[in-house]
Amino acid sequence: MRVRVSGPALEQPVVVRRQWRAPALDELVAIVIALIALGPLAYLVWRSWQGSENALAALQHPRTVTLLLRSLGLAAAVAGTSVLLALPLAWLTERVAVPGRRALAILFALPMAVPSYLMAYAVVATLGPRGALAELTGRVLGIERLPEIYGFFGAWLTLTLVTYPYVYLAVRASLRGIDPSFEDAARLLGRGRLATFWSITVPLLRPGLVSGMLLVALYVLSDFGAIAILRYPTLTYSIYNQYRLSFDRAAAAGLALLLVACTSLLVLGERQWRRRAAFFRTAGSSRPAPRARPSVWAWGLAGFGLLISGVALGLPAGVALYWWLRARRLGEVLPGVSESFVHSLGISLAAAIVTVALAFPVARAIVRGASRLTRLLDLPLWIAYSLPGIVLALALVSLSAQFLPILYQTLPLLLLGYALRFLPEAVGTVRAVLVQQSPRWEEAARTLGLRPWQAWFRIQLPLALPGALSAVLLVFLTTVKELPVTLLLSPIGFMTLATMIWNATADAYWSHAALPTLLLLGTGVIPMAFLSWWEERSVRRGREG
Repeated sequence: MRVRVSGPALEQPVVVRRQWRAPALDELVAIVIALIALGPLAYLVWRSWQGSENALAALQHPRTVTLLLRSLGLAAAVAGTSVLLALPLAWLTERVAVPGRRALAILFALPMAVPSYLMAYAVVATLGPRGALAELTGRVLGIERLPEIYGFFGAWLTLTLVTYPYVYLAVRASLRGIDPSFEDAARLLGRGRLATFWSITVPLLRPGLVSGMLLVALYVLSDFGAIAILRYPTLTYSIYNQYRLSFDRAAAAGLALLLVACTSLLVLGERQWRRRAAFFRTAGSSRPAPRARPSVWAWGLAGFGLLISGVALGLPAGVALYWWLRARRLGEVLPGVSESFVHSLGISLAAAIVTVALAFPVARAIVRGASRLTRLLDLPLWIAYSLPGIVLALALVSLSAQFLPILYQTLPLLLLGYALRFLPEAVGTVRAVLVQQSPRWEEAARTLGLRPWQAWFRIQLPLALPGALSAVLLVFLTTVKELPVTLLLSPIGFMTLATMIWNATADAYWSHAALPTLLLLGTGVIPMAFLSWWEERSVRRGREG
């Protein structure tokens, strides 16, 4: 770093060299984790290079363009519809004093706990050619066949119902941070409520809208279960078929890199836009926004939100309950689910603990580090996160089979896949807690004679436990419903609820998928409800404090 001191006596530049500092232990661990996160991407590049002819042939095939356009079109359609659903519901629960507002806020977020393949199973079992509605209309009205539910419409409907909470939660968080003085100034200048909302509030909500739409788009681009059940071919499903049906995986690696390029562009574009945009006040202090009295429109919107969340939660639960009761009435012998249920709980809890344990050194290095390298440690994690689950799983399968056969089809490899898939979620939650801890607490502990690890376990870790618990619950929720990673990395004979449902629905055995569906819904909804309640409680305490 060069510092030029000007004056009558000093004319020469003074060079101040910053002393090199050895990285701390948590920084070294974080660097190793970041390098491991880049391993699947490096393998895809190497595999495509090794079989460049097959990879290029797959990329240049005319059907590849069609698959890419279908993937991007579906992602754009679902993201746009999610905004149309989430924006009014977030406004209702944050800016209108409707009775039961906190309960509605939790209920509107719960569909995020429903896996897409469960919703697809419910849609097909209800509206498909052999579904419950077809059976009912055939008996009552004599209609032999319903309109086709497979294809774009079914995939769009299914993915919208399970992804709109991503936008809803992001917009609610943005609404809490908006200073109402902007809206008050617009009202004083003569603008009405609707004009103020579109000209002032919505532009201030752009960070939350863009962030939520990015999460929805990444979810849709990486989804495998719903588009497979609803028979809407996209890049993800084509990659799976290339892997299963071809001995040469270079074509699958080439298509995977194309999908990774699309998701990486979305992630980098959102980060660059967020860095350049500013949506905050530069002077004064903010205050909580007042809540309006509920109007007729507010009550109608509350009813609409209850309908949407009721369909998203009730449809898979109702369909599963219908097929389970039908099987019991007909005396059908159903497969046991206790072992798969224990496997799901055990592996998801273990993955959550391992992922959060790995998140702590990364989050500490980012928060406490002073170099550019430590501030960029989360980028490899987001690159790995942008890898669709099926792409990440395929890369880990190939890597373990060729270089570490001892890990091939083992539980440690499955845990590694879960950790790489959901590490950014844990890092973000833990980092938000560590940022609030003053470094002077650690300095005071060191002054009193505690070693760094003693200060960490006695001072910092107890203060970070609430955030760690939230991170564990979040990773558990996303792990228990993960399908592609579980499907491809599970050891032979290791069945979970997700794989049971997939196998049963693939063969159209709806009754065999019924009880696993009910158990998986309960396993996902309960942690999601607890997380939403925890967030509402924290926000209420913050406002009261």
